[in-house]
Amino acid sequence: MKLGLNNLDVTKLSYFKLNNEINIPVDDKIPLNKDKEAVIAFFKENVEPNTKKFDSFEDHLNYLIDENFIEKNVIDKYPLSFIEKLYQNLLDQHFQFQSFMAAYKFYNQYALKTNDGDLYLENYEMRILFNALLYANGDQDLAQSLATEMIAQRYQPATPSFLNAGRKRRGEYVSCFLLQVTDDMNSIGRTINSALQLSRIGGGVGITLSNLRESGSPIKGVENSSSGVLPVMKLLEDSFSYSNQLGQRQGAGAVYLNVFHPDIIDFLSAKKENADEKIRVKTLSLGVIVPDKYYELVRNNEDMYLFSPYSVEKVYGIPFSYVDITKEYDNMVKDDRIKKYKIEARELEDEISKLQQESGYPYVLNIDTVNRDNPIDGKIIMSNLCTEIQQVQIPSELNDAQEYTKLGTDVSCNLGSTNILNMMQSPDFGKSIRSMTRALTFVSDASNISAVPPVAHGNKMSHSIGLGAMGLHTFLACHHLEYGSPEAIEFINVYFMLLNYWTLVESNNIAKERHETFANFEKSKYADGSYFDKYVATNFAPKLAEVKDLFKDIFIPEPSDWDKLKQDVMRDGLYNAYRMAVAPTGSISYINNTSASLQPVTRLVEERQEKKNGKLYFPAPFLSNDTIKYYKSAYDTDMRKVIDTYASAQEHIDQGMSLTLFMRSEIPAGLYDWKDANDTKQTTRDLSILRNYAYYKGIKSLYYVRTFTENNDEIGSNECESCSI
Repeated sequence: MKLGLNNLDVTKLSYFKLNNEINIPVDDKIPLNKDKEAVIAFFKENVEPNTKKFDSFEDHLNYLIDENFIEKNVIDKYPLSFIEKLYQNLLDQHFQFQSFMAAYKFYNQYALKTNDGDLYLENYEMRILFNALLYANGDQDLAQSLATEMIAQRYQPATPSFLNAGRKRRGEYVSCFLLQVTDDMNSIGRTINSALQLSRIGGGVGITLSNLRESGSPIKGVENSSSGVLPVMKLLEDSFSYSNQLGQRQGAGAVYLNVFHPDIIDFLSAKKENADEKIRVKTLSLGVIVPDKYYELVRNNEDMYLFSPYSVEKVYGIPFSYVDITKEYDNMVKDDRIKKYKIEARELEDEISKLQQESGYPYVLNIDTVNRDNPIDGKIIMSNLCTEIQQVQIPSELNDAQEYTKLGTDVSCNLGSTNILNMMQSPDFGKSIRSMTRALTFVSDASNISAVPPVAHGNKMSHSIGLGAMGLHTFLACHHLEYGSPEAIEFINVYFMLLNYWTLVESNNIAKERHETFANFEKSKYADGSYFDKYVATNFAPKLAEVKDLFKDIFIPEPSDWDKLKQDVMRDGLYNAYRMAVAPTGSISYINNTSASLQPVTRLVEERQEKKNGKLYFPAPFLSNDTIKYYKSAYDTDMRKVIDTYASAQEHIDQGMSLTLFMRSEIPAGLYDWKDANDTKQTTRDLSILRNYAYYKGIKSLYYVRTFTENNDEIGSNECESCSI
C-alpha cells in the first residue's frame, strides 16, 4: 500500500533522522555529510514513490489542465512545442537541492499535490516552468529568460507569486497590504471588513490607527466619549484570528501609531505580558511612527506634547497622519485650539525599549526620513507587516452606507528577490534584472484585489513592484569577506546601485512601449530630473581593490550613463512608481540555499521547529573549513555593522528594508564600546542607542528586535556552535 503524504510515520523515515544528526557533533566536527545523505534519502523515500507518473509531458500537462490544477489560458498563450522544449531545457540544467531543508520546504510548501494531498504533481522545474509562462504572458523570449533566471536561482519570486503561478485554484499573487483608517465609524467598519477579506485570501495587513481620536475625546460634542485605539486593535485582532485561511494559519496584522498620539503609552502597554486581558493583544504586531522631532526631544531630555488627532484635523483640515509634526510641532504646542497632553520624551523612549526587550515590538518607522527620500508626489504615512513597504497613500471618504464617495489609494506589496551569490555570476547582470522587473510588473498588472477597492485603485495607479535581495552573508562568506567590513559595505552599495539602475532602465522601457506612466509621474522627482542629481554628480563605481575585482566582469554605469537615463526618463517616464524593497525572506531563502535577506546568519546550524515533524536543521549555506570563520552569528555581531550595511543599501532603494536587530540577553564583553567591560546585561539604554544610531545613519525602518536567551524556545542554544567542519 502506498504511503500517503498525509500519513507519514516520521519514525520510519531516515531523512529526518539524518538531518537531525547534523546537530550531533562527531569528534567535535559538524557532520555536514548527513545533510547531503538526508537529501538523497528524502527523494528516495518520499519524492520518488509519491510522485504521480505520466507517459509523456503532454499527458502530464493535459491532466493538470483537465483536473483543474493549472490555468488553461496561461498555457494557451504558447505553442505546446515551445512549452515542452522549455521544460526540457530546465531538466537539462540538472538542478539539485543543496540542503534537506531546501528540498523539504519546496515539496512540503510549494509543490502542487493531488486533492487528497497524497501525491506530488510537479517537481521544482515544473513549478519554475509555470512561473515563467505566467509572468512572460506569451512572450517566448521573456519566458526563456525568466526560466533561466529561476533555475539558476538568481531570481526568486515571493512565496504567494511562486506558489500560485499558473494554478487554477489559487490564492492571490500578492499577500501583503497597507490600509489606513480615518477618524469616523464608517472608515473603522470598512477597514475591519477589509482586514477580514484580505486575511481570508492569505494576506498580511498593516494598518495605521494614527488618525483615530484618542481615548476620552469627544464624539459629536459629548466629552469623554471616545474609547481610543485599543478597542479597534482588539476588533482587528479578533478579525485576523477569525479569518484564518480555512484553519491553515492565523491571519496576520500589524497596527501602527504615531508617537505623538495621546494613546501611545496604552498602545504599547497592550502588548505587555502582564496587560489586562481586556486590552492585551497577543497576535497583533505593533509599530510606531516616529518623526524627527521625537529624536530631538529625547536627545535634549525635554517634555513632549501628544496631540489630539480630532482637534488637529479640525484645525488643519486633513487627517492627523498627513500633518508634518516636525515642522508644525511648535505651532501646535502654542495653538490653544489643539488639545494636548504632556509626558517626558525619555519616559516614552524607555517604554519602547522595555517592550522591545520583552516582546521584540514595536517596529519603528522613521517617517520623516522616509518622506525626505520619497521621489513621488504625496506623503507616506505608514508601513507594512515587515516594514519594507513605504508608498504614498491618499485617504478615502465614505458615506453612512460605507460606500466610497472618494476612492483613495492603499497599497499591495508585490515582491521578489535576487540571490546575491548567484546574481554575481550572471552572464548578463543587466538583462537578468530587466527580466525580473518585467516579471514583477506582470504580477502588479494582474493583481486586482476587488474586495478592497482602495488597494485595487492604488495598485492600478502606481504599478508598484519591490525587487530586493537575499544571501548577503552567504556571498561574503564564500568570498572571505567579514560582514560589516569596509569591503562588504562598499559591495552592497554598488550592488544596489546596479539594481536601481537596471530597474529604472526597464521601467522606462515599459513606459515607452505602453505609452503609459504611473499616475502623477509629472509631479515626481523623476520627471524634473532631480532624483538623478547624485548619480550624475558622483561616480558610484567601486573604489576598493577587492570590490573592484568582484565587479570586474559587470558593467558599472558612470555619471554619463546616469545622465542619459535621466534624459530618457524625463522624456518618456517610468511605468512603476516604486521598484525596490528588501523583504525579510523566509522559506524562499531555504529553497535557494542562502542566508536570509541582508542580515547575518543566527547560527552555524539553524534549528527550525516544524509543527508536524519536530525539529529540522539548516546548516549555513556552503559551510566549510574555508567559510566557517566568516559566519559569525548575528547575536555576536555589533549591530552597528548591520545598520551600516543596510544604510549602504538604503542609499539606492526607493522604499525600505526589513532590518532586524539581534541581541543577547547577556551581551559579550567588549562588543559595544559604550558598555563597561563588567556590564554585559542587555539594557533599555542599549536598544535606545541602537535605534538612535539607525536613525542618524538614515535607516527608514526597524523590524523586530530578536533577543537570544539560553531558554528561548524559538532560538535556543546549539551545541554545534563551537564545533569545526
